[in-house]
Amino acid sequence: MEFKGKTVLISGGSRGIGKAIALHLGKSGANVVIAAKTAEPHPKLEGTIYSAAEDIIKAGGQAHAVMCDIREEDQVINAVEETVKTFGGIDIVINNASAINLSPTSTLQMKTYDLMMDINVRGTFLFTKTALPHLKNSTHPHILTLSPPLNLDPKWFSKHVAYTMSKYGMSMAALGFSEEYKKFGIASNSLWPRTTIATAAIMNIVGGEQMMKMSRHPEIMAEAAHEILLRDPKVFTGNFCIDEDILKEKGISNFDQYRVDPNTPLMTDLFLD
Repeated sequence: MEFKGKTVLISGGSRGIGKAIALHLGKSGANVVIAAKTAEPHPKLEGTIYSAAEDIIKAGGQAHAVMCDIREEDQVINAVEETVKTFGGIDIVINNASAINLSPTSTLQMKTYDLMMDINVRGTFLFTKTALPHLKNSTHPHILTLSPPLNLDPKWFSKHVAYTMSKYGMSMAALGFSEEYKKFGIASNSLWPRTTIATAAIMNIVGGEQMMKMSRHPEIMAEAAHEILLRDPKVFTGNFCIDEDILKEKGISNFDQYRVDPNTPLMTDLFLD
C-alpha cells in the first residue's frame, strides 16, 4: 500500500498500458482518476472509463471516472476539478493518452497529423499544465509521461516523421517540465518499453496477431511506473526511463513472466537502438 492516500490523475486509462498502470497503483492504495473519452463501449476496443474504474475498485482501490477529451481545455479543467473535489488534491499526473499512425508523409492525411499533435503534444502539455497548481501542494509530486528517449537517429524519422515528431514532442515536454518545476520539487520523467507491448494499437494498427506474440504484457510497464513513482521527486527527475532497466535496478533479471509467447522472439520497440 505504498500509495495509500496519494491521488493519481491519468489520461486515457480505460485500456492497455494506461489501465494496467492505473490498476497497479490502485492496488497499491492510490486514489485513481481515469480521465479518458471512452464512455461508451467500442465494437473493437475493450473497456471504458467506467469499467476501468470498476476494476480498480474490485481490486481494492479507490477510483473515479471522468469523461475527458484532452484536446478540449474545458474538459481537462473539469477533470482536474473533479479530481480535487473527489479526493482533495493531486499527487501524480500520468500522461498516457496517445494517438498513433505510422503512415509516411506522402499518404498521411492532415486531419490525422492534427489528431496526433493535438493529443500527444498539446494534450500532454495541457493536461500537465492544468494540474500543476495542485502538484505544487503535494508532498510527493510526480509527472510521468509515456514517451521515448530523444533518439535523433534519422532512421526514426524516415518512415513516419509525423508520429515521431508527436512522440518526441511529449518527451521534450516531460524534460522541460522537469527543469521548469525542479524548484518546486516536482519530478517529471518519461517511461518507454524495451519491447512492443500487447495492446489494441499493436493488434489493430501495427502488426496484428504475430506482433502481439512478439510483445510483452502491459504489466511490465505498470510495475516500472510503480517503481519510478515511489522515488524521491526531488532527486529522481528529468530521466528517460526504459521499463526493463527500471526493473533491473529493482533486482529483476528474468522477464519471461511478461512475455505473451515464450517461444516467439521479442520485438524491440520504436525509437530504441
